[in-house]
Amino acid sequence: MKRVLDIALRECRILLKNPIYVFCMVVFPIAVVLFFTSVMDDGQPLDLPVGIVDQDNTSTTRTLIRRLDAFQNSEVVDYYPSVAAARQAIQRNKIYGFLYIPKGTTDELLASRQPKISFYYTMTSISAGSLVFKDLKTISTLGSAAVGQATLQARGFTDQQIQTLLQPIRVDLHQINNPQTNYNVYLSTMLIPGLMMLFMFLITAYSLGAELKFGTSKEWLAKANNNILVALIGKFLPQTLVFLAVTFFYEYYVFGVLGFPHPGGVFMMVLLAVLHVMAAQGFGVFVFGLMPSLRMSMSICSLWAMLSFSLAGTAFPLIAMDGPIQALSWLFPLRHYYMLYQICVFNGYPLLEAWFHFAALVGFTLLPWLVLKKIKNAMLTYVYIP
Repeated sequence: MKRVLDIALRECRILLKNPIYVFCMVVFPIAVVLFFTSVMDDGQPLDLPVGIVDQDNTSTTRTLIRRLDAFQNSEVVDYYPSVAAARQAIQRNKIYGFLYIPKGTTDELLASRQPKISFYYTMTSISAGSLVFKDLKTISTLGSAAVGQATLQARGFTDQQIQTLLQPIRVDLHQINNPQTNYNVYLSTMLIPGLMMLFMFLITAYSLGAELKFGTSKEWLAKANNNILVALIGKFLPQTLVFLAVTFFYEYYVFGVLGFPHPGGVFMMVLLAVLHVMAAQGFGVFVFGLMPSLRMSMSICSLWAMLSFSLAGTAFPLIAMDGPIQALSWLFPLRHYYMLYQICVFNGYPLLEAWFHFAALVGFTLLPWLVLKKIKNAMLTYVYIP
C-alpha cells in the first residue's frame, strides 16, 4: 500500500506538471458536457425554414400557410413564384422543404373534386427532413379536413358525426420515457460518455507511453519494487479518481439539473459511472500492452473510440446492420455502456436484464491482466523510437 501511495503521489506531480492531463481529463470533458447539452437545449430543432409556392392565393390557402407557420418545427421564410425557384432554394440550402399549391385548388376543394397539392423536402439532414416532412404532411391533411368539416356542417351533421367521418380511427400515441421526443435525452447520453471515453483511452495510453518517451519507466517500476501490478494501480489511481469526479459531475448535471429521465435510480447511475471509467482505462492499458508504442497505442485508441459512435446503436439501430458488424460491436465498451444505460437507467429494468453488458464492462476492466508481463518487459527493455 505504501508503494501504491508513493507512485500515486508521483503521478499527481506529473498530472500537475503537464497541462495536457488537466485539459484532457478536466477542461475538455466538462466543455463537452456543457457544449452538447447547450446545443440541443430546446430538445428539437425549432423554426426550420420552409418555403411556399401558392399559385392559388385564396383565403383558404393563406389559412393553411398561417397554420404551417404556427407549427413549432417549421417557419415560412419565403414565397416562390414557381416550383423550379423553390427547388433551387433547397439546393442552395436556404430552405428544407416547400409546399406547392396549384391554381384552382380552393375551387376544386369546394366542388369535392379532390385537388392535388404537393410538398417537397430534402433528406440531406435526416432529422431536419423528417421534422419538415411531418409538418408538411400534417398541414396537407388538415387542409382537406377543414374543407370537409365545413361541407358536413353545411349539410347539418353534428360535431361528433363530423369527427367520426373525418377520423374513423383515433390514434392513441404513447412515447415511452421520452414523450417530448427530446433529442438531447437520447443523443447527449451517448455522445458525451463516448467523448469522455475517448479522452480516457488517450490519456491512459499516453501516460504509459510517456514513461518510455521520457525515460522514466525503470524509475517508475523501481518504486513498485518491479511489481507491475502495483505500479499500474498506483499510476492510474489519481487518474481514476479525477475521471470519476468528472463523470459524476456529468451525471449530476444531466440527470439532476437538466432532469433527464432516470427511473433506474442513483445506485445504477453510480455503478454505470464506475464501470464507464474502469472499462475505458482497462481497454487503454490493454491496447498499450498489445502495442507498447506511444504513437501506435494512441492511434488504435482513437480509431476504436471513433468507431464506437457508429456501433453504439443510437444514430442507426444495430439490429439493422449486417451480421458481422453486429458481432464486431461487442468489442466496443461504449456499446455495452449505452445498453446498460438504456436498460437499467433509462428504462429502469433490474441489472439482471443487462447482465451480459455488465459482464462485458467488467471484462474490459480486467483486460490488463492479459498484458501485464508484456508491459513490464516493455518498460524494462524497450527503447523509445520517435
